[in-house]
Amino acid sequence: MSGLNKGVGKVEVALKWDPSPAGSPAHDLDLVAAVYAADAPYGPPAYLVHFDSRSPDGTITLQRDSRTGQGFGYDEAMTVELTRLAERYARVVVGVAIQQGGGRLTFGQVARTGVRVREGYTDLLVDALDSVADATAATIAEFVRDGLDGATGATGGASGAGDGSGEWLFRPLLQGFDIDPSTFGAVMGERRA
Repeated sequence: MSGLNKGVGKVEVALKWDPSPAGSPAHDLDLVAAVYAADAPYGPPAYLVHFDSRSPDGTITLQRDSRTGQGFGYDEAMTVELTRLAERYARVVVGVAIQQGGGRLTFGQVARTGVRVREGYTDLLVDALDSVADATAATIAEFVRDGLDGATGATGGASGAGDGSGEWLFRPLLQGFDIDPSTFGAVMGERRA
């Protein structure tokens, strides 16, 4: 592997939205990260990280958690330190879920939503979530170890995108879901047609 072709190391995932109109229930959006084992990269998550939890090894942390969208710029931010993740983990999926306490709410009903995935000063993804406007939750990005076979989910690099080096690769994964936040955490990393 060339020194010019390094994998992704440490990323920040950020989320923004505008507050709900005066007199309406607060819009509460949450970043969620699901970590998957190498032997089950599309199975149930080994663990989830969200507003009420943290990764057991400290590799994924939520720096900011907003319940209203009030503030300037990005309202929530999560750091994912991929290079520190144990080798037994091969895939991380990051998404956004809208809390449904005030009734069904979709991304299209929340003003000025946006996500950004950034490594250092380089934006890997910036999106307004327009393509998932009718969804109540959405995946936004996945990170996979190079060598994870995309066709079978096994490690080995037979059809992986890189050279099997074990470096982390970034893939945009904008897919909408019409489900509640707790169900989203359980299914966000499953294979979808």
